[in-house]
Amino acid sequence: MADTFDLIVIGAGPGGYVTAIRASQLGLKTAIVEREALGGVCLNWGCIPTKALLKSGEIYEQLGHLGDYGLSVEGRSYDFTKVIERSRKVAKQLSSGVAFLMKKHKIEVLDGTATLEKGQGAPKVTVALKAGGTRNLTAKSVILATGARARVIPAAGLVPDGERIWTYREALVPNTAPATLLVVGSGAIGIEFASFYRALGSEVTVVEALPRILPVEDEEVSITARKAFEKRGIKFHVGAKVVKLAKAASGVTMDIDLDGKVQTLTADVAIVAVGIDGNVEDLGLEALGVKIDRGHVVTDGHGATNVPGLFAIGDVAGPPWLAHKASHEGVHCVEHIAGLGSSNLTSPIPGCTYATPQVASVGLTEAQAKEKGVKVKVGRFPFRVNGKAIAAGETEGFVKTVFDGDTGALIGAHMIGGEVTEMIQGFALAITMEATEAELIATVYPHPTMSEAMHEASLDAFGMVLHL
Repeated sequence: MADTFDLIVIGAGPGGYVTAIRASQLGLKTAIVEREALGGVCLNWGCIPTKALLKSGEIYEQLGHLGDYGLSVEGRSYDFTKVIERSRKVAKQLSSGVAFLMKKHKIEVLDGTATLEKGQGAPKVTVALKAGGTRNLTAKSVILATGARARVIPAAGLVPDGERIWTYREALVPNTAPATLLVVGSGAIGIEFASFYRALGSEVTVVEALPRILPVEDEEVSITARKAFEKRGIKFHVGAKVVKLAKAASGVTMDIDLDGKVQTLTADVAIVAVGIDGNVEDLGLEALGVKIDRGHVVTDGHGATNVPGLFAIGDVAGPPWLAHKASHEGVHCVEHIAGLGSSNLTSPIPGCTYATPQVASVGLTEAQAKEKGVKVKVGRFPFRVNGKAIAAGETEGFVKTVFDGDTGALIGAHMIGGEVTEMIQGFALAITMEATEAELIATVYPHPTMSEAMHEASLDAFGMVLHL
């Protein structure tokens, strides 16, 4: 006889485990299935360990500029093994924290691989346990939170070999930092690894197929980011198609098509960061008739698939591929299942790139707003004239705001500079609350803080900037 639950969650990443917690809070008997480690890619192989590496790189890089602060140090060096060990320790700590949360909320955790088959209501779930044997589960609802994996392109040789060609997984745990590095893709993942390894002294070249780096960001941010990264010594080839990546005798070679001419690049190692694909395979979705589009499960505004009782959230349900989006979708989905009557998910999802300098954004870019026919009012304020930024030596970058000129509503915000990833939530909250320029201008920002640039950028959009 099958074990019976109100809800089964497949995948224990930041989407799955948060969903399970909220379900438990709502009184639902919940089970969660995970085939690898609690916390998923984010806690174990993504968001968290990369930030630990980036912090090490940031500190090491800052040690080279102590003279700017009237300080000095001799014998700057790093122990790469310990840098990696710290990153893995941080990941393990947080994964253990998820295990505690599952126990606290009385969520049954099944270590194994789940497959689905047709049931009387929601699909039935069979779990092949790591310890051996199987468990047969039934539930009123099943939520897929199986996440995604790094995209590979075999025709161009963009396939990891565990030695010279890496995805984010291999890039997190190498034995040594490569002297020379090629990064394919200039999205957040590619740029963050480029930033980390450059901080430790690697010669880094980034190859991007589109005309500019960080292509999802506002164009002004992309241009400024490229200049800042180039100042740090990172090289770029944009509008460049990878023809072939291959292992060589002592590294890798990469042929790229740039303006119709093929160039050959060489390096010790290449990182492939050309996007991700949803984990939709080997779940039994095809037999159930689940609609899948371009490697992602198709869902409605509540996470429901076309199969009764089956839902999907997070990376497996499509972009943006962000941990906080997965968590937010999961909570929304399970509240809808519980009958709380929530409307479709419409909250703006901020995006962050934790390089040096950092990049953060939420809402529409200026170009996207204009494409929608919005009469925009745009404000800008540079950190080079912000008091706190000057005092901290963080004068690189700016804040840009995009308002609807007819209604005054804030519809987008874009930032590049020191710790902007910690500030973007202010603009995300403003858009969620449908704030207009009146509220943003009337808000008192503490002085001295870098967040004052957010205020000034809002003022600037309406011709009221004070310190520029």
